[in-house]
Formats: sequence, structure tokens, C-alpha cells
Amino acid sequence: MTKEHDILHEWVSKYTGELYTWALHKVSHAEQAEDLVQDTFLAASEKMGSFKRESSAKTWLFSILNHKIIDFYRKKVKQPVSMDSSISDLFDANGTWYKNRRPHEWGSDKSLLNDEEFLSVLKACLDALPEQWSTCIKLKYLMSKKGEEICQELEISPTNLWQIVHRARLRLRECIETNWSQN
Repeated sequence: MTKEHDILHEWVSKYTGELYTWALHKVSHAEQAEDLVQDTFLAASEKMGSFKRESSAKTWLFSILNHKIIDFYRKKVKQPVSMDSSISDLFDANGTWYKNRRPHEWGSDKSLLNDEEFLSVLKACLDALPEQWSTCIKLKYLMSKKGEEICQELEISPTNLWQIVHRARLRLRECIETNWSQN
């Protein structure tokens, strides 16, 4: 075995758990998170010679993983979106909410983030969105990416991003209000 192989084996033992936890937080699917971590170590093994040790191994691996996550979302956003579920049933011809479709008050952000049922419903609703919409929402709100950065990474226009985020937020709100018992 080579020295590089031994180092990589050590990194796998030492960092897999943290990388997996991060990936799972970002993509919300266990199998996909596992694949991303595996791809991270594969890329690290291929690029081991270019690792200059200017940063820690952990930092370097997380950098590779974050690029893998961005690539994952970039591929997803390019998939066609099925428009079978329209948001037109929320608004009248003047763009005003239908009375029975108006959003409800949910309480403070802090209380919601401590509500296990709410978080479970939110995750299910995020997963139910079209892939492109879910990807944009996750990049914007979970990864705290700025719009310009998202547009550049996903190769979409700002107008397209705004439309996707707007539609996704409306659909999320509707899904949460339908499935969360607090409403």
C-alpha cells in the first residue's frame, strides 16, 4: 500500500461521519448524502497529489464535498419541471388571494424551529416540490446562498430564480398549511 492510500484510509475513518452529517443536512436524502461523501473521497484520492496542505485535510474535504453538493443541485435544476400543479388556484384574476386560500399566521420563527411536527411537515413539503424548485429553496434558505451566486452556480437567470422561489414558497406554504395540525 502507498502512503497516499494510508492517508486516505485515515481520512475516511476520521471524517466520514462529519461529511455525511453535512451532506445529509444539505440534501435531506440519506442515500444521496452517502453518494456525495463517497464521491468526495473518490475525488480526494484522484487529487491527492494536488493537496498542498495549505489548509487542513478536513477543510479540503469539506470544500470538495461542497462542490459535489453544488454539482448535485446544478444537475437537478436543469431537469424539466412538470407544471401539473398550478398556483393559479390561489389567486383570482386580479392577483388577490382567494379568501379561503389566504395564508394563516403561524407564530414566531423561533417557536417553529423548535416544533418537531412543523419541521417534519416542512421536510416532507420540501421533498414534495419539483426538484428544480426544491433545489433553489435549499440553496437559498438552507445553504444561505445569495441570488446572484445561485444563478451563477445553476446557470439560470435572476428572473427565472425569482419565479422559481416565488412559486416554491407559495407551494410550500400551501403544503404546510394543509398538513400541519397547528393550523
